[in-house]
Amino acid sequence: MDAFLTAADNALRTLFATPRASQASPAAAHAEAALTPAQRKLTGSLMRVNHVGEVCAQALYTAQAAVTRDEPLRQHLLAAAREETDHLAWTQERLDALGARPSVLNPLWFAGAFALGLVAAKVSDQVSLGFVAETENQVAAHLQRHLARLPAEDLASRAVVARMKDDEERHAAQALAEGATVLPAPARALMRAAAKVMTTTAHHI
Repeated sequence: MDAFLTAADNALRTLFATPRASQASPAAAHAEAALTPAQRKLTGSLMRVNHVGEVCAQALYTAQAAVTRDEPLRQHLLAAAREETDHLAWTQERLDALGARPSVLNPLWFAGAFALGLVAAKVSDQVSLGFVAETENQVAAHLQRHLARLPAEDLASRAVVARMKDDEERHAAQALAEGATVLPAPARALMRAAAKVMTTTAHHI
């Protein structure tokens, strides 16, 4: 019960409270760039997609932490969720700086990711970790694509995305080191298809 109360609290804070980072944003070292309206719109859309990814990360990790009976694994998942909170705060800060808004569908994205996390965790801890590893690898690849699209002048947004990419790759490696099961190819393909729907929708809504 305590685990699910923690998950409910996380959901409310993720969706309705201003996220607070435990460390300064990588963007703080860079001045705001003088972007054209088109560049600002593109960057805002990309950062909205990244913000959605962090909303989903909160849902995924808290769902898995609520289900597992392995206390060290639960603490590991909660620690990862806290680190993802930094990403959530940093992307929110970039949205604010760019005059962009979060996705209006964030409650839907959270609910979907939470449900997937519960299903994966119910199968086994190894499958749960496999889901984490594959998700983080796909997110890292997605962030790399964003780095190729972000305006070169927007050093603040680029610094945030680059740091997030490094962290996601580390989370994937940690999950594999903890004994993650490598998901079968059809499952990985389905995850990519679902992510494509989410990112395409969040780019606009």
